[in-house]
Formats: sequence, C-alpha cells, structure tokens
Amino acid sequence: MTLSEGTQLEPGQHNVLRALDGRPATAFYWQLTLLSTLGGFLFGYDTSNIGSALNFVPYPLNGFAQGYLVAGASLGAAAGALAAGPLADRFGRKSLLIVDAAIYAVGALLSAFTPDAAVLLVARTMIGVGIGADSAIATAYIAEYAPRGRRGALGMLQQWMITVGILVSYLIALVILRAFPGSAGGMDWRLILGLGAVPALIAVTLRTRMPESPRWLIRHGKYDQASEALAVLGVEASAEQVRATADDLDKADKTETQRKSRWTPGVRRALIVVCVFFVFQQITGINVPLYYGPKLLGSLFQGGGGGKVASTVAGVEVTAILTAVNVLATWIAFRLIDHAGRRKLAIGGYAGMAVSAVLAAAGLALLPGMTRIVVVAIALGLFIASFAAGVGGTGWVLQGEVFPTSVRGQAAAVAACVDWVANFALIEVFPTWQTGIGLGWIMVCFAGLCVMAVGFVYWFLPETKDHSVEEIIGLFERQARA
Repeated sequence: MTLSEGTQLEPGQHNVLRALDGRPATAFYWQLTLLSTLGGFLFGYDTSNIGSALNFVPYPLNGFAQGYLVAGASLGAAAGALAAGPLADRFGRKSLLIVDAAIYAVGALLSAFTPDAAVLLVARTMIGVGIGADSAIATAYIAEYAPRGRRGALGMLQQWMITVGILVSYLIALVILRAFPGSAGGMDWRLILGLGAVPALIAVTLRTRMPESPRWLIRHGKYDQASEALAVLGVEASAEQVRATADDLDKADKTETQRKSRWTPGVRRALIVVCVFFVFQQITGINVPLYYGPKLLGSLFQGGGGGKVASTVAGVEVTAILTAVNVLATWIAFRLIDHAGRRKLAIGGYAGMAVSAVLAAAGLALLPGMTRIVVVAIALGLFIASFAAGVGGTGWVLQGEVFPTSVRGQAAAVAACVDWVANFALIEVFPTWQTGIGLGWIMVCFAGLCVMAVGFVYWFLPETKDHSVEEIIGLFERQARA
C-alpha cells in the first residue's frame, strides 16, 4: 500500500479527527479498506462453500448435525464476536484483525484434512469464531478512519466483499466438480473447503502493514502512535495537537450523563436498534438460498435425473447466478448509500424483499413446469437484489458508525453476536421448517417479516449520513430523551 497524500493542520488548529473526517477518500483509503474487508471475503467464502460440499460429505449426519454443519460457523461466529469486542477495545483493532485471519486459515485447513464428522464440525465452529471476531471489528475499524462523506461507501465494501466471497466459492465449486466429477466424495469437497486458507494466509501477512485506528490510539493516550497513524492516513499532526484533541473529547465526555459507565441511554438505544435491525436482516431469509441453494435448488432446476453430482452442479450454477446478482446489487448500494442515506435504502430493500418473496411463493404454489422455474428464479433474484441494495451492507455500516469510540468494540461485538445467533437459529431450523410447511409458505412468512422490518426502520432508525461518528450518538441520545 502506498501512503495517502497529506493534509497539514494549520498552527492554530488542533482537532485532528475533524481533519481526518474532512479528508478525501484517496486510493490509499480504498486499498486499506479492501485489506480490512478481506475478512468479509472469507466470511462469504467459508460460510457458503459448505452448500456445494454438503451432498458429498461422506459422514453420516442426522438432521440436527446437517443443520449444524451448515450453520455451525454461525454459532462459532456469535462466540467469536462476543470475545473480540472487549479484546479489540483493550488491545486495538489491528492485532485482532490479524488473529482473526489466522483462525480462518487453521479452520479451513482442518476442514480439508478432517478424518471424521466430529472434527469437521469443530473446524466449522473454529471458522465461525474467526468470522464473528472479524465481523465485530472490521466495520468499527473502517468507521474510525473513514472520511464522513464516504464512510457509508467504505463500510459497504464489507458487504460487497462478502458477496464476492460467496460468488467465488460457488465458481470454484463449479470448476472442481466439473473437472473431477468422479472425486466428488473424496478430493473435491475437501478442496472446496480447504482453499479458503489461501486468502486467509494472505490476510495474515498484509494486515501487519495496516495502521492502528487513530481514534482508538487517542482514547488510550497513545499520542505519538496516533500521530504516526494519522500521518499514514494523510493527516500531518503533532503529538501536542493529538493531545489537544483528546482533551476536547474528554471535555465533551464530561457533559454526558453516566460519565463513569459510558453506556448512556443513547448508546443503549443505538445498540438495541442495531441488534433488532440485524435480527430482521437474518430472519427475513436471505441466507436460505445462499447457504442451502445447491441442495435446495438442484432438483428444482435440473428437472430430475442425472445423479447427485449433476443435481448439485445444477444447484451450484443457479446459486452462482443469484450470487452474481447479489454482487451487482451490493455495488449499487455502495454507490447510493452516502447519497440516498441508510433509512431510504433499508426501507426500499425490505419492501422489495416482501414483494419478491410473495412472487416466489406464488410461483411455487400455482405454476407448473418451465413457467414455475422461470418465475421462481426471477423472484429469488429480485429477493436477493433487494436485500443487497438496501439491507445487507446497511446493517454493517450502522454497526460500525453509531457507537462512541470508548465502547465501539464492545457494542459492535454484541450486535454482531446477535446477528450470528439469528443466522444460526434460522439456518438450523430451516430443514425441519421446510419439511413441515414447504418452501412456498416459508417465503410467505419471510414476506410478513419484511413488512414488519419496514415499520421498524421507519419508526426507530434515524438517518446517520453526513454526520461524524462523534455526532451520530447524539441522534440516539435525543431520541432516548424524547
């Protein structure tokens, strides 16, 4: 990475964070954010590749074990997120991001070389720990250096990298299964799972070159190191100017209620809003086609016959197409979030998901043959596009920006944990749920939940665009007092 072009503070100026917020998003900022979101890529790859391998894992798995094999990474992620928050607030963002990538690598390799089902389930849980820790830290780290005018777009890269990781996982599965169809139950599934170690090891190496969060350094009295980190980010400031900024922050803190705990009514309200947003993000169903896609859609789109490998390849192909839609729609969100704002995107996204879910349910219930396949494919594509354009990245942006620096790691960790628990709960119960009422009625339930989500966002989520991370908590404090 090349250093960012510098901004020199005038002698009379001392608020280095205001200067940081006013910086242009140079090429260095995008490079740093891509490196920060390599965990997002691994998040996408390591949580979706199991969908391609699931049909070929040779170990006997009952319904619960199969659900855990798919969703166990989510349960591990909940634990990883909770553990990472306090650690990131104590030891810094950078060191935890390096450890996260190392955990990814070990888990991916263990998945590839597993001797039995028990070790595979442990490996999937280990991968989840790394995923959860990274999801709790990455967007908080990005929010702490991103210029306010591009913070939404930079934070959205986390979701975009997740979608790219999902797409790459399915493309790799297609290549492997088509190249070695006779080894599907042997080498293929192990290779699909194990290749996640490659980008993880790259992340371990490159993340050592990232600067620490300047806001974290200032909050912990490391003024010389903060000055160096700011210089890397393009703000030339002396240690004395950094210290003066810290003094200003302390004075502002003293005007807040509950000075000792820092968990003010506004912070608690912000945490509840983000947690509920994350719950809706998961229980409205986005991960069902992405996690179970190859197994769920293979027989539907293949039309019967051809064996397990052919059915899985058909499912992977259609899921890859849907995931490509996910990538493109997330790019649209990336372009819009700092202009349209978080609220409008989220409301539009959930509304689009509701309509698409109803369309998919109608196609499954009422239409025959090829017409059914076309309608369901279009509906699922619109469902994923609506989520990607309005919901997916918005949640991660909010998680990174709405909490004060002093508790950002802890609060973001709690929010990420809630997200992963909701993810685990839905994916774990889905096989039983599908057996009980069928996919069509499940889509109707998702539509109803999306309508509820629209109401929640409208009533409880304030617009955060164009505010600094220090100003945003004031929005929630005012709501809490009201």
